[in-house]
Amino acid sequence: MIIVLATARIHPDDVAKVEAAGRAMVAASNAEEGCLGYCYAWDISEPHTLRVSEKWKDEAALRFHFSTPHMAAFLAALGTVRQTAPIDVKMFDAANERPLKL
Repeated sequence: MIIVLATARIHPDDVAKVEAAGRAMVAASNAEEGCLGYCYAWDISEPHTLRVSEKWKDEAALRFHFSTPHMAAFLAALGTVRQTAPIDVKMFDAANERPLKL
């Protein structure tokens, strides 16, 4: 399994643009074969900071995701917003997923 974690810090005036583009992106990405989970969330401790978490069956599924029309549309929309820091994206290989009992 591949896990992708990303952070984007968005100018406060552009948050609504990101939300509009993000809704379509999340819905389309979650419908992709090989997507095990795709989520955008605003960080409550860091205003205007978007946290992205993705889980993919394998790297081939993630690479296919990069070629989709919804990815191109989202990246185009993201290119129109002001960011207060560079986007940070990291990819991790994961194995042995299991529930965590608290």
